[in-house]
Amino acid sequence: MDTPDGYQPRLRWYNQLWRYVLALALGLLVWGPVMDAQVDENPLLFWADLVVGLLAFVLVWFRRRWPFTIAVVTILMAPISSLSAGPAALATVSLATRRRWWQVITVGALNVVFSLVYYAVQPSESVDPWWVNLSVTVAVVLAITAWGMYIGSRRELIWTLRQRAETAEAERDLRATQARSTERARIAREMHDVLAHRISQISMHAGALTYREDLSADEMRSSVAVIQAKAHEALTDLREVLGVLRDVDGAAATGPLTGPQPTYGDLEALVADARDAGAAIEYDDGLAGGEPLPDAVGRTVYRIVQEGITNAGKHAPAATLRISVSGSPADGVDVVLRNALGFGPTRTPGAGLGLVGLTERAELRGGTLTHRFEHAPGGTGAEVFVLHAWLPWAAEPGQGEDHP
Repeated sequence: MDTPDGYQPRLRWYNQLWRYVLALALGLLVWGPVMDAQVDENPLLFWADLVVGLLAFVLVWFRRRWPFTIAVVTILMAPISSLSAGPAALATVSLATRRRWWQVITVGALNVVFSLVYYAVQPSESVDPWWVNLSVTVAVVLAITAWGMYIGSRRELIWTLRQRAETAEAERDLRATQARSTERARIAREMHDVLAHRISQISMHAGALTYREDLSADEMRSSVAVIQAKAHEALTDLREVLGVLRDVDGAAATGPLTGPQPTYGDLEALVADARDAGAAIEYDDGLAGGEPLPDAVGRTVYRIVQEGITNAGKHAPAATLRISVSGSPADGVDVVLRNALGFGPTRTPGAGLGLVGLTERAELRGGTLTHRFEHAPGGTGAEVFVLHAWLPWAAEPGQGEDHP
């Protein structure tokens, strides 16, 4: 059994019907000139022609399952049955649509040879020389073969275009899925950066209330008010992030978070806010007064410093955090955070993914982020934790995101 080509469409009943009608018309056209002679000279040949022709019509139904075999068998019937010329032509066209050259050439040659046998076997009143019949047969065989190959070429073209359209649609859906996954990852980073910082501030204020027994009632109310404000800000941020996440899941939005996103200009306010919460921070802004940092890069610097403040507050709340930002358009931006190691359990448990997220964020901007332990200056033997990030002044082409 031959395997049909993928581009061969299934034929509906009306497609089969008009093909059979055309084959019947062609068979009667060929049978007509010899029908009277068969009846007068050899009635048995007439009935053989009719029966074999009808059998050819039955066999040609299976031309798509066994195209080469059916084409050869119907051609072999031609010397006995003029009526089978129609099914033989239909089988030849069907075979030619597959455009397998050795089959096409073989069937074409058989058509020519057995047409000559037909002219020799069948009674006819024609006085045309053999070469005229041969020329007509060759022309007809070439015509129906070319027609079949044209149909096959057109079918393959349509099939190819349909496959390309389906592939393009699948790729579009895949890109949309990847975009949603990327957006979810971005939102997860934002959730970690924003909420971890807010909750760390809440923890620091709550810890101060635990250890400070000398606070007055006004100071106590002030600290509780700060905790309440930070908790409210954390809830607001969480609602915003989850709202965008629902939009992403529903493919309704893939843009940035609705609120204004921080840039490098907001870094000083971040440091001041942390100081108000009780953190000891020394901040050296080496970019002040120079060329402004692009917002996309400045936002990454902000997130790195924010995570550094959060980590220092969790792991070394009593240590001084030294933050240094320097650089130029030619050299890029260096962000260095140093703090002494803390002792005892951390105030706020962490998932250990903050530095991983920072590394990914820096790499998205075409930069690097490393962290290490160093000996503190002065020969005291103490160790400090150093977080160092380098970012290009502008994101590398094709890297990073247009939004945080």
